[in-house]
Amino acid sequence: MLTKIKTFTDRHPDIWQFILFNILSNCATITNFVVMWVCTGLVFRSLQTTPFKFWVFDYSHPASDLGLCGFLSFLLANVLAQTVNFFVQKNFVFKSNAEFTKAVPKFILLAVICVLIPLILTPYSSALLKSIGLAKGIVPTVANVVNIVLQVVLSFPLLKFWIMPEKSEKN
Repeated sequence: MLTKIKTFTDRHPDIWQFILFNILSNCATITNFVVMWVCTGLVFRSLQTTPFKFWVFDYSHPASDLGLCGFLSFLLANVLAQTVNFFVQKNFVFKSNAEFTKAVPKFILLAVICVLIPLILTPYSSALLKSIGLAKGIVPTVANVVNIVLQVVLSFPLLKFWIMPEKSEKN
């Protein structure tokens, strides 16, 4: 079995890298879910009925988006997940020797995009999920799954080709 895996990875390094990216992204995904559950269930629970609206962030419908609790929980969960993701992807997936001081600002830009998009979309996806009959308790989890899929679609090509190019003799 190991020989077959080795043969596959040698013949299809880009496919293997994408698979590894998705597998190891689970470190960030687990961080994201644990932080979100702890924050919505404990840390910011008292803010679940507090509407929050600022700039493009509309968490003003606590019955579906958990109000300020939802905003702060998704924000903190995504920031911590992106921090974990940087180190996992750089060191284990892309094995990049990109200069830290050059990679970090690029990654921060990507992370901001990957945090803003879910923060903007979550109230709308939460309202949609609630309107189709999902229980209030599961709505944040399903909305988070949607957010993570969007982040993968954005992140992989940008990390691979722009932020964390593979090690080479030239680098």
